Amino acid sequence: MAGKDIITMSQEELKRLHIVHKILDRRLKQVEAKDFLDLCERQIGRIVKRVREEGDDGVIHKSRGKPSHNKLPDKIKEKVVKLYRGKYKGFGPLLFSEKLLEIEKIRISDETARQWLIEAKEWTKKRKQRQHRQWRERKKFIGEMIQIDGSHHDWLEGRGEECVLMGYIDDASNRVYARFYGYEGTKPCMDSFRRYINKYGIPLSVYIDKHSTYKSTKKQTIEEELNDREPLTQVGRALKEIGVEVIYAHSAPAKGRIERLFKTFQDRVIKEMRLRNIRTIAEANKFLKEYLPIYNKRFSIRPVEKTNLHRPIPKNIDLDRIFSVKTEHTLRNDFTIRHDKKLYQVLSHVNAKKVIVEERINGKMLLSYKDRYLSYKEIREKPIIKKERILWNKKHYVLPKDHPYRKFKISSYPQSYTYEQKEKVGQKEKELLLVEA
Repeated sequence: MAGKDIITMSQEELKRLHIVHKILDRRLKQVEAKDFLDLCERQIGRIVKRVREEGDDGVIHKSRGKPSHNKLPDKIKEKVVKLYRGKYKGFGPLLFSEKLLEIEKIRISDETARQWLIEAKEWTKKRKQRQHRQWRERKKFIGEMIQIDGSHHDWLEGRGEECVLMGYIDDASNRVYARFYGYEGTKPCMDSFRRYINKYGIPLSVYIDKHSTYKSTKKQTIEEELNDREPLTQVGRALKEIGVEVIYAHSAPAKGRIERLFKTFQDRVIKEMRLRNIRTIAEANKFLKEYLPIYNKRFSIRPVEKTNLHRPIPKNIDLDRIFSVKTEHTLRNDFTIRHDKKLYQVLSHVNAKKVIVEERINGKMLLSYKDRYLSYKEIREKPIIKKERILWNKKHYVLPKDHPYRKFKISSYPQSYTYEQKEKVGQKEKELLLVEA
């Protein structure tokens, strides 16, 4: 059947397969590949052998979808957490695991104990000590690492609107790609990166700073902390989905190549655009298409290795969906959502509590739920609900003329009267009322 020919792989496995094919084509050595795949040379040799014998299926791990043979029973986990909350409260994971073996005769590793305690909210992950930073050599392969940054400068020298240059430079070859935008943000970064991979392919990693566009400033949720995940921005999420490793620079000097590139461009490119009297962003981008090939031919360098590690874009991947701003919204009981200060009516019938709003780079907006797109419309005016006032026909009751209440008179007491005097006068008035009745 045709379904048997379909191989489902993650982006990490596609990247691994890409490197393995480079090895099979004798364009990359196994010793060099271990730095890209984070695997030992022997393991890479096993994967290469399996791919050679079984085809592309060989890159998929054999234990996928199977439970671990070393998984401990849940009863032991519950017993360990209960012991920690009672007898071993405050123990560190290492000491706790030693005492479990010594006293309770339960053998678990300190890492397992740590993960169980974090999951039970009895232990928090501690930050590692800051590593010492030193000078870094260039990468050896094209596409191994790309430095990305945005440069805020008066590029048009007052002749047009303010703009930002999104710059890309290959760490191994100094090959440059760049494009002008009105601001440095999520959509300009996504648009420029998509144009880059359409031209050169998907790199293994990118090196960017901690700008709020690239690195999230939100605090970790409990779920993210337990799963050892960091909160991601829209750019970080898109890069992860496409299988690109993100490396954050701790300071501007750390990404010195892209910073020096901007200094060069702020001299050369500005003067070139001045000579051409460029006044708009569109004209500036058109100029870059002609200028960058000339610049790269003159200033790019020969990398240590000739192999290009850029991988082609997979055919079954939806770049429009990946490079879009995704926002989760609660679906109200009347099938409406509020997004960007606007109200939208969901027309599709869906049994969901939350839906995803996808804002595409081209300005198009889509609603989705579990990979299913929903139809909707914008509510421009809220319907006015008229509340009718119901008047009840109540009959007004009129007291008869001989009613005792009509004969009762409220006496006014002088201010000099005491409480006892007022009581006596009141009692007399009541007696007279009863006699008259």
